[in-house]
Amino acid sequence: MDTSVDDSDKKITSMEQAVAETDPEAILAENAKKLNMPYLDKSVPVFINVLNIIPEDVARGNQMVAFEKKDKLVKVGIVDPQNINALNVLRFISEKTQLKFEVYLISEKIFQDILVQYAGGAEKAIEEAVDSLKEDEFGDSENNFLDGDGSRGDNDVQSAPVTKLLSVIIRHAIDGKASDIHVEPFEKEYRVRFRVDGLLHSSLSVPKEVGKAVVSRIKILANLKIDEKRKPQDGRFNVVENGHPIDFRVSTLPIMDGEKLVMRILDKDSKLASLENMGIIGKGGDVLIKNINEPFGIILITGPTGSGKSTTLYSCLGVLNKEDRNIITLEDPVEYSMVGVNQSQINPEIGYTFASGLRSILRQDPNVIMVGEIRDNETAELTIHAALTGHLVLSTLHTNSSIGAIPRLVDMNIEAFLLASSLRVVAAQRLVRRICDKCKHEVKVSEAVRDYILQEIEGVSQEDIARYGVDLSKGVSLFEGSGCEECAKTGYKGRTAIFEALDIDDGIKEIISGNNGNEQEIKDYAKNKGMITIKQDGILKVIAGMTTFSEVERVTEGSRSVGGEVDEA
Repeated sequence: MDTSVDDSDKKITSMEQAVAETDPEAILAENAKKLNMPYLDKSVPVFINVLNIIPEDVARGNQMVAFEKKDKLVKVGIVDPQNINALNVLRFISEKTQLKFEVYLISEKIFQDILVQYAGGAEKAIEEAVDSLKEDEFGDSENNFLDGDGSRGDNDVQSAPVTKLLSVIIRHAIDGKASDIHVEPFEKEYRVRFRVDGLLHSSLSVPKEVGKAVVSRIKILANLKIDEKRKPQDGRFNVVENGHPIDFRVSTLPIMDGEKLVMRILDKDSKLASLENMGIIGKGGDVLIKNINEPFGIILITGPTGSGKSTTLYSCLGVLNKEDRNIITLEDPVEYSMVGVNQSQINPEIGYTFASGLRSILRQDPNVIMVGEIRDNETAELTIHAALTGHLVLSTLHTNSSIGAIPRLVDMNIEAFLLASSLRVVAAQRLVRRICDKCKHEVKVSEAVRDYILQEIEGVSQEDIARYGVDLSKGVSLFEGSGCEECAKTGYKGRTAIFEALDIDDGIKEIISGNNGNEQEIKDYAKNKGMITIKQDGILKVIAGMTTFSEVERVTEGSRSVGGEVDEA
């Protein structure tokens, strides 16, 4: 870190001071040039983990902030490069962390703009937004986001107090690995919540006028009508955070206290996990992989919203994505971009639906088709037709179990014999939180819980149990996370899938065509064939130390307290 400065270069001439009064940025850039150091001329969004390289109180006291990190090199902005104390602090941090610092000259304003991005900066951003709204004679700052001609204003997230607050909210959500941001109106305030690892957590509350302004700003970014508050709207926008393109899928909903808004966060640079890394292992994984390599038929993934169905389909496409295959998808919306796959987004407003899109796809000479969701009878019939004419079709359906998908399709007026001929596999999945590896430890297992676990996995072969890395001859062991800095004191970090797959063999085809897919008959048949249910898969992952018993109970139909609190030490 070169901080040596020639004495002759430290002096600013009276002419330069005169220029500084009218154009301070020009003189700062000139000073940086004289000091032989780079100059940061605009505020930038910064991840919390980068900011925290220099603690907030140290940053405030020395007017310096870390704003970018690549490998071991950290870029630091400093207001006064001659501040000996600040430079000594950087040397101390460098020795302690083995990081290298590259020092940039920044203005007081840019320093303050970046400083507000610390975790505690949300409060200051709220105060600034409140003050700016008080100064606005209209009270509702929607008009502040428009240019004079009524067009959309500058989308720079740092350009105004309300957009600065939105920037803080977005950055905290991304840093916290949130999948969704909820902005919800109440009688006197708006609440902001993040969904992290499947659970919602309150982040902050803002005054109602600020909340309205934030919602309006998001609607402008997503090309929605800001004056339309009586009906739901959908849109999307994107930002670039630390060089990563992030997409936001926006949905608004009118409710009693105002307008609720939800943003789904989609990291376009995130790499798709393999099926095994997602937790799709064992017999269920074998059934799925065997069937996605078949030349035609239907593969269905079922589960509620947010259970990872689309991610599993993308992982399947990753296996199928070869140069000799024409793969076309119909999605709402396109969540991940895949090289080599023809991805199409439906648009119901112009009549481009799953059904109409599927008709067009069949004229595009496809080998593999992915339909985002089977929502109605027409889409279901076209999907069956595509599978029966030599195409492999992957899709999703909202049911509670894999077996429940069959009577659901029969209820959609699909002929049972056509269903039996076209279905290859029906899978179901849920997402459970993984135990944090840093603070994982074994916990005491009560007799009631041990007996319950052994009863649930009774009938699973020893060979299948061993594939989870579990040896029951050593007894039943359960684990949990005690909570640490790595997992934000939750005991969990990341998620994994629990999974079941129903292989549509000749026996099940007979039940479907002969008895209209009687659910109980299929369930009995699958049990006799040794199918591992979603709950059994989850319990085996509990014993393997991947997740906790209460997590599996939370997302399946079981009780959360079998013979007492199941995670009790």
